Amino acid sequence: MLPVHLLLFCLETTVLFSVTSVYARKQQCRLQPPRNQAVLQPPVNPGVGGGSSGDDITTPFPSSTSSVDATATGPIGTSATGTSSATPTPFRYGIDKIRGVNLGGWLVLEPWITPSVFESTARDTIVDEYTLGQLLNQQTAETILMHHWDTWITEDDFVQIKAAGLNHVRLPIGYWSIPITSADTSTSTSPDPYVPGAWTYVLRALSWAKKHNINIILDLHGAPGSQNGYDNSGQRTANPVWAVNPANVTRTIDTLRFLAKEVGDQVAVIELLNEAAGFRGDNWAAVTREFWQDAYDAVREAAGDQVYIMIGDAFLGVNSWTNFLTPPRGHGVLMDFHEYQIFSDPELDRSMEEHINFACSYAQILPAYSQNNLWTIIGEWSNAITDCARWLNGRGVGARWDGTYASTGPGSQVHGDCSHYTGSYQNWTQSYRDYLRRYWEVQVQVGEMAEGWVFWTWKAENADEWSYQKGLEGGWIPKDPSNWKYPNICS
Repeated sequence: MLPVHLLLFCLETTVLFSVTSVYARKQQCRLQPPRNQAVLQPPVNPGVGGGSSGDDITTPFPSSTSSVDATATGPIGTSATGTSSATPTPFRYGIDKIRGVNLGGWLVLEPWITPSVFESTARDTIVDEYTLGQLLNQQTAETILMHHWDTWITEDDFVQIKAAGLNHVRLPIGYWSIPITSADTSTSTSPDPYVPGAWTYVLRALSWAKKHNINIILDLHGAPGSQNGYDNSGQRTANPVWAVNPANVTRTIDTLRFLAKEVGDQVAVIELLNEAAGFRGDNWAAVTREFWQDAYDAVREAAGDQVYIMIGDAFLGVNSWTNFLTPPRGHGVLMDFHEYQIFSDPELDRSMEEHINFACSYAQILPAYSQNNLWTIIGEWSNAITDCARWLNGRGVGARWDGTYASTGPGSQVHGDCSHYTGSYQNWTQSYRDYLRRYWEVQVQVGEMAEGWVFWTWKAENADEWSYQKGLEGGWIPKDPSNWKYPNICS
């Protein structure tokens, strides 16, 4: 999920969306790393792209009103998971709304989600899962990880997720946890320096999902060489090399083929790769584009039509993928769009109402793309309006909001006091909690104008603004969105 470590120099411009007469602000940003720090912060995702750069295909993917595949009794159009009941309710993609939550920080570590895991290492230099395996002896690392895997997510979480009226779980997994062998790839099969062992927990999660009739989006969250340089890819680095080393791409495709073969009949959706860094230049964008096509073919070859396939916009905007992997080249493909408004000073400058209005601007983009190209979900979003969560920008890195961000210098901007916006909701004002409800409502409304949404994340140790679980407890997230009528905020 989350970005870290980059100075964004942004210029606000005004863009007119042709489908309405409403103007929306769009940021044009250039990336400039602070001295001696990793380039880890993506540009603000504008939700639009540079026009049609897709295949020369004119047939759109079926819209949300289409009956194609939507009521089929076969795997496409039917939930890939079951239930303890003899007659599980099928999920009809393109008709039913995806309402889900991410299991962030479980099988791919993120320091801000579970800071205690990193503190237990007693080494400040351990900033991601890569350095955890690199700097600790294997037995110590295994002990830390297995305790975390056993306790952070249990079957009770799936029970709670189902009781909350959610129908999907997005499950991030790193390539190093997927047990491919030399029979599966011509490339390396070594997980080093990562510590393997999470595959057992993937299978355990699939069994819980089946038991409780929850659809799984199995998300390849970390690829060899890192596809973006973020700690959530497994490795925080200024020099990600996934796209510049063909062997990395090949191994990623072979890993997805293995996933499709081994568990393609147990998951609803396989997401080919999380947050590929298309913003790193034309080469990265071109490699990502070819990868989506080749990985799609590999999954279809291994699993047939029994699983949906998801790609992401690679931070290039959904309209950069117009007519891409639509029929006849592809079918059963969904687009994953991520929406955050907190990783630059211009975004943090927005008032609470401006955050809501900016979220509404996506109502001009995502539904139209979803209807005419690929079914689209907002696969990551949260209630956060600041970057105050401890280590959100990386272990040891502060927040832009309160001026403690590691790269800040003389004259840097300070937006406010972080104590009012993160940590335990018990310490928040009622007006802030009321606002979180409105911000949740508007993002859900926009997501359901397309095909749905998946909140990031289910739980966090000390950042309740990011926790769906705490939102339910604190009352700013309703108990069952399927039975709840949200106000028409983006009218």
